[in-house]
Amino acid sequence: MEQVKDRAVATTAQPTHARYWIVAMLFLITSVNYGDRATLSIVGDPMSHALGLDTIAMGYIFSGFSWAYVIGQIPGGLLLDKFGSKRVYLFSIITWSIFTFVQGFIDLFPGSSVISVLFLLRFMVGICESPAFPGNSRIVAAWFPAQERGTASAIFNAAQYFATVIFAPIMGWLTHAVGWNHVFFFMGGVGLVCAVIWQKVIYAPKQHPSINDAELKYIEAGGALTNLDAPEQKNKPANVQPEVVVSKKEAIKDLMSSRMMLGIYLGQYCINALTYFFITWFPVYLVQARHMSILEAGFIAAIPAICGFLGGISGGIMSDFFLSRGVSLTWARKIPIIGGMLLSTSMVACNYIDTGWMVVGFMALAFFGKGVGALGWAVMSDTAPKEVAGLSGGIFNTVGNLSGIVTPIAIGYIIAATGSFNGALIYVGIHALVAIFSYLVIVGKIERLNLSSLIKA
Repeated sequence: MEQVKDRAVATTAQPTHARYWIVAMLFLITSVNYGDRATLSIVGDPMSHALGLDTIAMGYIFSGFSWAYVIGQIPGGLLLDKFGSKRVYLFSIITWSIFTFVQGFIDLFPGSSVISVLFLLRFMVGICESPAFPGNSRIVAAWFPAQERGTASAIFNAAQYFATVIFAPIMGWLTHAVGWNHVFFFMGGVGLVCAVIWQKVIYAPKQHPSINDAELKYIEAGGALTNLDAPEQKNKPANVQPEVVVSKKEAIKDLMSSRMMLGIYLGQYCINALTYFFITWFPVYLVQARHMSILEAGFIAAIPAICGFLGGISGGIMSDFFLSRGVSLTWARKIPIIGGMLLSTSMVACNYIDTGWMVVGFMALAFFGKGVGALGWAVMSDTAPKEVAGLSGGIFNTVGNLSGIVTPIAIGYIIAATGSFNGALIYVGIHALVAIFSYLVIVGKIERLNLSSLIKA
C-alpha cells in the first residue's frame, strides 16, 4: 500500500509512538460512547415529569439500551473478526449517533406510545454500540505489547468516567438553559464529528502511515497481534501450508467451558452493575434522594466521575507496574481488581449519613475504587484466543452487560417498593463483593486460552 511505503524510514533507531494516537482515539470515542449512554440519566428527572413516566417505566427504558447491547455482542464480535475493527466500528459510530440524535424528538409522540418508542430508540443505540468494546479490545491486542496492555485498556475504559466529567455538566446546563431535548441533539452531533476523525486516525499496525519498523518490532516482540486485521489472500501459492481456522460453534463451547473465562465473565457482570448504577440511576439519586437541582446534579456527578477516571488510569498503571517488577500476570491483574472492588463497597455508607458533602465523598471513593478495579478488558486482551478475539470479547461483553438489563430494572422496583434508594445501594455493593469472590476463587491463573477446536482450512 502507498501509505505503508510512505511511512517513517524502517531503519530509524528510535521507535515511533503511533500506538499512543490509537489509544487516544479509543479514549475519545469511548467518551462519546458513554456520553450517549448517559443522556437519559441526566435528563431522566425533567423528561419523566414532562412525559408522565414513573420509576418502573424509567427502569425499563433505562434497560432498553442493554437488551440490545447484550443481543448484539456476539454478532458484533463476529463482524469485527470478519470485516476488521476500523470498518465495523466506523459504521457503529455513525448509526448510534443518528439514533441518539433522533431521541430529541420523542416528545412529539402521543400518550403511552412514548414508552415504546423511547425504548425502541434506546434499543437501537444499544445494537449499534455493541461492537465498540470488543473492537477496543481487538485494537489494543493488535497495537500494544503485554507490558503496556493494562494501561492502554485502562485508558479507554477510564473514558466512561471522563465522559461524565466532560458531558454531565454540559448536558445539565443544556437541560437547564434550553430544554432536555437538546442534550440528544448535542451528543448525536458530537458522535458524527468523531466518526470523521476515526476514519482519519485508525489503521491496523502494518497499514499505519506513521509507524516505523522499530515500533512494529517492539510491539510484536511484546505479543501484539499485529496481523489481527490483515487482509485475506485470495490467491494463495500452492506451496503455502493450509492456514488454521476455527469452527465458531466449537470455539464458543471452548470459551464457555473454561473455568477461567466463566470467572472473568461473572466478575465483569458484577463490576458492570456498579457501572450501570452510576450511568443510569446516580443522577436521579442526587435529585430525588439528595434533593439537588438538575443543574447541581450535572456538576456534582462530575466529582465522583473525576475520581473514577483517576482510579481507572491508576489501576492500569498499577497493574503494568506490578508486571514490570516480576509479579505474575495473574496477580498483577487481580490485585487492583480486588482492592478496587473493596473500595467500591463504601457507597453503602451513604445510607447512614445525611451531610451532602460526605455523600459525595463516599460516592467519589466508591467510584475511584470501581475505576481501579475495572481491568476486565485488560484481562480479556490477555486471555482471548487470537483466532477469535472479536468473538471472545463479544461473549465477555454479553455476559457483563446482562447487568445493564437487570440492574436498572431491579433498582426501579426496589425504589418503587421501599420509597428509598437505600436498598439499591446495598444491591450494588453486594455485586462488588461477588466480583472479589469470582477473581479470588473461580478465575485461577490468568493466561491466553488455547482452543481445542482448531481445524485446517
